[in-house]
Amino acid sequence: MSLRLTGSSLAKFQRRLLSWFAAHRRELPWRASRDPYRVWVAEIMLQQTRIAAVMPYYKRFVSRFPDVRLLAQARRDEVLKLWSGLGYYSRARNLHAAAKQIFARHGARFPGDLKAALELPGIGPYTAAAVLSIAYDAPLAVLDGNVARVLTRLSAMRGDLRAPARWKALSGTADRLLARRAPGDWNQALMELGETVCTPKSPCCHLCPVAHWCRARKLRLTAQIPAARKERAAIHVRIAAAVLRDPRGRTLLVKDPGAHDGALFSRMWQFPAVEVVKQPRAELARHIRVTLGVQVPALEALPEASHGVTFRNITLLPFLADVLRLPKRFRTRILALDTLQRVPISSATRKISAAALQATPPG
Repeated sequence: MSLRLTGSSLAKFQRRLLSWFAAHRRELPWRASRDPYRVWVAEIMLQQTRIAAVMPYYKRFVSRFPDVRLLAQARRDEVLKLWSGLGYYSRARNLHAAAKQIFARHGARFPGDLKAALELPGIGPYTAAAVLSIAYDAPLAVLDGNVARVLTRLSAMRGDLRAPARWKALSGTADRLLARRAPGDWNQALMELGETVCTPKSPCCHLCPVAHWCRARKLRLTAQIPAARKERAAIHVRIAAAVLRDPRGRTLLVKDPGAHDGALFSRMWQFPAVEVVKQPRAELARHIRVTLGVQVPALEALPEASHGVTFRNITLLPFLADVLRLPKRFRTRILALDTLQRVPISSATRKISAAALQATPPG
C-alpha cells in the first residue's frame, strides 16, 4: 500500500513537516553551512554510525582537512589515523580516493551532477542524493533506514521493507512526496523525523507533525510496522594476538597483507594475530614462528577482551612475550608500546594494547 497525496493535501503535508523541521532541527556542525565537502564528509561518517559517535571525529577531521585539496594531498595513513576508532574503515579509504578524483577531475569541488557523483568511490544513490540535495538543491529524494521507516508507517506497508519490490515502492513514494522547492531541507526533515520521533521502538506519535496522515497509527500498528529484520546468526571467533616486547619497551606491528591471515583488524597496523580454535598459545606461537621467524620463549596470557564487527562476536586473546630483538620484515613497524596512536590502528588493536600496557611496569 502506498501513500497517495496530491494537490492541496500534499502541499499541506509538506508545509507541516518543513515547519516542524525549521522549529526543531538539531544544531549539528555539518549543518552550519551548505559546503558540499562538509556535507559529503558528514554523510560518509554517518553511514551505520550514530550521530553522537560521529561528532568528535567530524570536528577533528574537518579541522585537519578543511577542504578537498588538503584531503586529496594527505597520506592515506594519516587519514586512517584520524578515522581510527570510528570503524568501517573502507569509508575512509573511499573518501580519500574520491577526494583525489574530485581534486583531479572536478576542480576540487564535489560534482553537482548525479552521474559524476555516482562515479566516485564510496558514493551510492543515497549519499549522492543527500549531498546534491543539501548542497546544491538538486531535486533528489533520499531513502535510508530512517526515511524508509517513516514512509512505511505512513503507508502501513507490511512485510520486510528491505525486500527489493518494497524498497522500490518506497523509493517511488519518497520521490512523489519530495518538496522540490526545498529538497535539502525536506530530506533532512524526513531523516530527522525518523531519528528523533518515528523511532524503531516506542515512536513519539504525539509529537509527530504528520501523524494525521499516518495509516499505521490509525490502525494501531506502529509497533508492528516496519516488520522486524531477520538477524543474521552470530559467528563466534577467537583471535590470539602477540604483543612482542623488547628490552626498550618497544613492540612490533604488522600490516595487511602481513602475518595475520584470518584476523579482522581492518587492514591497518596491528599486532601479529591469528584465528585460533583449541590451543591459543600453541597456535599463536606456531604462527609467529612461521610468519616472522621468531621462536618466542614464553607467551604470557593477558586479560581477554570482547569485540564486535557486524555479525561477528570476537574474543580477543592477547599474549605478551618478551624478546631480545624484534624481527624486521616487510610491512612491519617498531614502536614504543605507549605510542601506538602515532599510526592508524583499529579499536580491536587498542584493546589489545591496553591489556599489554596494564601488564607493563611504569618507567
